[in-house]
Amino acid sequence: MRIQKRGTMRVIVVGGGVAGAVSAIALRRIGAEVTVYEAYSDPGGQVGSFLSLAVNGLRALESLGCLEPVRRAGFDVSRQRLWSSAGRLLGDVPRGRLSGDRMRAVTLMRGHLVRTLREHALRAGAAIVTGERLVGAVNGGDGVRAVFAGGRTDTADLLVGADGLWSATRAVLDPAAPVPAYAGLYSVSGIAENLPVGIGTEAGTFNMVFARNGAFVHLPAPDGTVWWSAQVARPDEPDLTGVDEEGWSRRLTELYRFEEVPSAILRATTRLHRPTLMHTLAPVPTWHDDRIVLLGDAAHPVGAGQGASMAIEDAVVLAHHLATVPGIPDALAGYDRARRARVGRMVRAASANRDSKTAGPVGRRVNDLIMPIFFRHFYERSTAWLYTHGFEPLPGPGDAAHDGPERAAGDPATTGR
Repeated sequence: MRIQKRGTMRVIVVGGGVAGAVSAIALRRIGAEVTVYEAYSDPGGQVGSFLSLAVNGLRALESLGCLEPVRRAGFDVSRQRLWSSAGRLLGDVPRGRLSGDRMRAVTLMRGHLVRTLREHALRAGAAIVTGERLVGAVNGGDGVRAVFAGGRTDTADLLVGADGLWSATRAVLDPAAPVPAYAGLYSVSGIAENLPVGIGTEAGTFNMVFARNGAFVHLPAPDGTVWWSAQVARPDEPDLTGVDEEGWSRRLTELYRFEEVPSAILRATTRLHRPTLMHTLAPVPTWHDDRIVLLGDAAHPVGAGQGASMAIEDAVVLAHHLATVPGIPDALAGYDRARRARVGRMVRAASANRDSKTAGPVGRRVNDLIMPIFFRHFYERSTAWLYTHGFEPLPGPGDAAHDGPERAAGDPATTGR
């Protein structure tokens, strides 16, 4: 399979969300020619859902030169407070960082993050093609051929599967790969306005209430609104269709009627966002072959506020190995070795986090006793491995193992079909 003139690495990235856009930025930084294929016309999705980036994800963005635009798209959050159903403070710790860290975690709308990263990728010289869904890929030994649902095909030296939890690339790489399973939680998010005085929404503070029927997250935004997300525990998978906003409002008000602050926030809600099921994924045995590789949720959905940050880390580490390890197959193997242990540790932490949200009455009482001790004495020690992770600067194209001419950032790039 003839791919590209010698020395120029051509990469197809499948998925134009957070993982795909950051992959494009990182790969352009090492001199690769990159085309991103996104199944949807708007990979940012509904703007209403929000996410957090911890300092490990922010440092990875800093190494790519795109930290400041992302920070401007959101707002800093310094503290994290955890509350019992009865309103008792269980923990007050730095949010997504260690105390004394110069960085602060950032919260922003997912759609705004994707848009910011895509704009940076385009400025870096990546091409982004929307409305193209991957349906197959053939590893030809010296390259890979991708096939899309509309009949379009493309060839490259490498295909990066950054297409999320329901990854088509994962199934192409390994037809026996695990598939997502319902996690015992579903999520409904929204925005509240004009809350009563004294409701406890202090600026720069992320709050999580361990309620009787699942966790309730809320934090104040700079415009005076409160962003919130109800993570409702339910063992059987619910049907989320056919319920209008008024119906969801009634349902959530009933579920969180025992918790004072969540109840007040729900009463003041002016906008609801589409409910979503939360899923888990069993460990994915195969992350790569010689020409196809997975990253982000396609390889390892983690949750616990680290999904986007871990995907960003993946992209930087993958680019670093491609730039410094001769030969794509060996670079992919090195990326796999570099990420497995860290991601596995994060997955275990996320599983414990999820269990605390679905605990029954006895489990909640135990958590109410243990959490204050843990957060007071052990929290920073137990999270230092996560938040102190650093990143080596990516070598430029002249230093890369795959040396060759780099397309200038101003060269033509495309969006749309």
